[in-house]
Amino acid sequence: MPDPYAQTIAEAPDTPFDISLRPPAFSEFAGQEKVREQLLVMVEAARQRGDVLEHILLSGPPGLGKTTLAHILSHAMGVNIKCTSGPTIEKAGDLAGLLTGLERGDILFIDEIHALSRIIEEYLYPAMEDYKLDIIIDQGPNARSVRLNLPRFTLIAATTRAGMITAPLRSRFGMTCRLDYYTADELQKIILRSAGLISAEIDAGGALEIAGRSRGTPRVANNLLRWVRDYAQVRAGNHINREVADAALTMRDIDRDGLDEMDKRILEALVQKFEGGPVGVSSLAVAVGEDAGTLEDVNEPYLIMQGYLKRTSQGRVAMPLAYKKLGIAAPKRDGELFG
Repeated sequence: MPDPYAQTIAEAPDTPFDISLRPPAFSEFAGQEKVREQLLVMVEAARQRGDVLEHILLSGPPGLGKTTLAHILSHAMGVNIKCTSGPTIEKAGDLAGLLTGLERGDILFIDEIHALSRIIEEYLYPAMEDYKLDIIIDQGPNARSVRLNLPRFTLIAATTRAGMITAPLRSRFGMTCRLDYYTADELQKIILRSAGLISAEIDAGGALEIAGRSRGTPRVANNLLRWVRDYAQVRAGNHINREVADAALTMRDIDRDGLDEMDKRILEALVQKFEGGPVGVSSLAVAVGEDAGTLEDVNEPYLIMQGYLKRTSQGRVAMPLAYKKLGIAAPKRDGELFG
């Protein structure tokens, strides 16, 4: 019997690029081996028992596949999935509308769950534990509580800021999984698969070149692939090899280490304007003309992972690799290299 999910993807050319490239099954999901194996065991056990999946919390930087895994779990269990995000659930009635529309076994996916208000979080506790929801109707003397019985459902939550998840909420998840950055080899497999779906002619060298500049993130890899495909169509006869990929990404100011223009501006500001730090993220954001939250969520994780800077209690500090990247001699302290 053909896979209905695969048919939907094939027959929907107008689907947004990143959604259309999402793998529909665990067998097509590359990377995150430990997380994938744990989820496979959970799914198989639940299916053998005819049971509902435990609630699952997925954490990690953006673009690593949290939403994709939620859809794969829905497909693997043969249930529906309803998607929302923490900031959009403003009232208890919003949450009630989402939960009462579910059937047994269905999945409610809440992205950025750390942004839920504490009031909504309190309503969510009994829904997760006892599958009941107590709603207060009216105000003042006419206020009354109405209890709604919910079907057994699975909450899959995603967050890019696991530290902001409260302990009571975290304890109600049956499994917590953290997604890590991908290796270049894993991203190469993802790029080759994506290229096949969008009919882009690419060889292994071209895919590896894109993978090496994708900051360990599949979403970035797919976005870069789209750009390289366009470049190859206009200037390279529709074929992507290592040289074509290098030329295309150089045009976008993305170097061989995956650093883009903003990353370099951050390092330059840190080293040249603030003498290597320490400097607060707010001051650094003003210096480069970017929002402080964007620096913390988008740029800093990769720069820290690659060893260009570090966070300290006093602020951000440039590491020796940052000076090397900029071609500047690192300062010395007591005869040793700074950092």
